[in-house]
Amino acid sequence: MSKNIILEAWELTHFYEVSQGPFKPAAIVKALDGVSFQVEAGKTLAVVGESGCGKSTLARQVTMIERPTSGELKFDGFDLAKGSDHELKAAQQRVQMIFQNPYGSLNPRKKIGTIIGEPLAINSDLSKVEREKRIRNTMGKVGLRPEHYDRYPHMFSGGQRQRIAIARALMLEPKLVVADEPVSALDVSVQAQVLNLLMDLQEEMNLAFLFIAHDLSVVRYIADDVMVMYLGKVAEYGKSEQIFEQPRHPYTQALLASTPHLKAQNRKQRIILSGELPSPLSPPSGCVFHTRCPFAKAKCAEQVPEVEEFDGRLTSCLRVAEIAAEQSE
Repeated sequence: MSKNIILEAWELTHFYEVSQGPFKPAAIVKALDGVSFQVEAGKTLAVVGESGCGKSTLARQVTMIERPTSGELKFDGFDLAKGSDHELKAAQQRVQMIFQNPYGSLNPRKKIGTIIGEPLAINSDLSKVEREKRIRNTMGKVGLRPEHYDRYPHMFSGGQRQRIAIARALMLEPKLVVADEPVSALDVSVQAQVLNLLMDLQEEMNLAFLFIAHDLSVVRYIADDVMVMYLGKVAEYGKSEQIFEQPRHPYTQALLASTPHLKAQNRKQRIILSGELPSPLSPPSGCVFHTRCPFAKAKCAEQVPEVEEFDGRLTSCLRVAEIAAEQSE
């Protein structure tokens, strides 16, 4: 049985022009540089990496806020890169977003019922009675009580506000939800509740999630697949259990090494990154990670690695086989 692919990207790029002053030519920032991936219906693809790796740019492409510079981006078989504005508007209704900050994403002057129902008011012909019925039904799904309908955002905790934002994202019955670090602004005690809610809704509605995060412990909990990005490129991409149990790209290994572990043997497996993330205005030659990689050789500064399959996942590292052999000794 073939996979039910809801979102598919192929060699997706997005470049920005950045002014460098009145007498200098504009610089080109390759925010996304040849990114390919797939998201299945009912599954979660987590996108991880440091700030500046291209996660937010990718979210803007998928939610159709911006168009790709080149490449293919197909949602439910429709090419978002080539569609007309009218076609994109229709597709946008089936792709919704949950934002990072529940304190800033809700209008403080509007009641919760109005906030949740806005997508229906704008995009549907339902009567006021029909809208209210659907709003209240969705509120129940996310754990909000009927009396919350006429209250204002300031009367809710952070976790409750994120439930409101989730309810709003579900009003148009989307097929794909882009979750931009949806629990990072919440207390640790509340994060698991919201993650459990998202997974319950995914199972009930067969939702696909593009889950953007930097907290790898959260990613391990929710993701089916993981794509690690560095300076707009894919470093490693594969099944969640593969990535976490045996990461192959040095950057993935470094990210995992920075995560606290209970087991002593895991804490000893440290890979320390040297230096800061390079400026996207002047990325390094060859492999963009070579300036911080503890395994880099001369060829890494000269040759751009292709994204190739190794050990059941995709990696972009010239020395991945050599490093794996050294680490297994």
